[in-house]
Amino acid sequence: MPRRAEPSFDRRAGGTDDAAPGAVVLVGGRSRRMGRTKAGLDFGGEPLLLRVLARILPAVRCAVVVAAPGQDLPALPEGVRLARDPVEGRGPLQGIAVGLAALAPEVGYAFGCATDAPFVSSALVRRLHALALAGDADGPFDAVVPEADGELHATLALYATRLGARAAALLAGGERRARALALGPRVRRVSPSELLLDPALRAEDPELACLLDLDTPEAYRAALERWRG
Repeated sequence: MPRRAEPSFDRRAGGTDDAAPGAVVLVGGRSRRMGRTKAGLDFGGEPLLLRVLARILPAVRCAVVVAAPGQDLPALPEGVRLARDPVEGRGPLQGIAVGLAALAPEVGYAFGCATDAPFVSSALVRRLHALALAGDADGPFDAVVPEADGELHATLALYATRLGARAAALLAGGERRARALALGPRVRRVSPSELLLDPALRAEDPELACLLDLDTPEAYRAALERWRG
């Protein structure tokens, strides 16, 4: 039997399971409340973007970082691709649309993640992917989105890559929020208690720090204190 061609993703930089999802990491936001670009923030001696990538790559088959036009970034790990938003300032939904379109030929699902999630984990990616594939009586879900304290974590969620077309249609209608994609049909909202039914995630992150993001300098300092502790 002829040997199957290897995917383009460098396996030294990430997971080895061909059935694993891809990853879309968004770095193109303007970071108005933070006051500086988040991707290059120092977190434990490395840029935040590289920390986030290192924490999710073991669970994915391929990965793309979506940046604003002309945005400077740290050097990416080998095998991680870079894509650019076609227009600056159209919000996270555009980044997700670009990333899903880039990965659609290779994977059925992709974990969409903003770069300001320093405690994101491979266990979270695997948990969301398993829930999507398990689906319900009507089949697999199109998306699985954590929901905590009434907040949908739409930039920390799993999406079917075919939703890139829906994201593009929403953009054409003037929508910019990732939440709009997370409110579509066949979306599973998953609570913290449901996430923690997974033994691997519960053992690694019982407090679900993976859901924390860094929107402000105060949140950044608090996350650094948490990490040091």
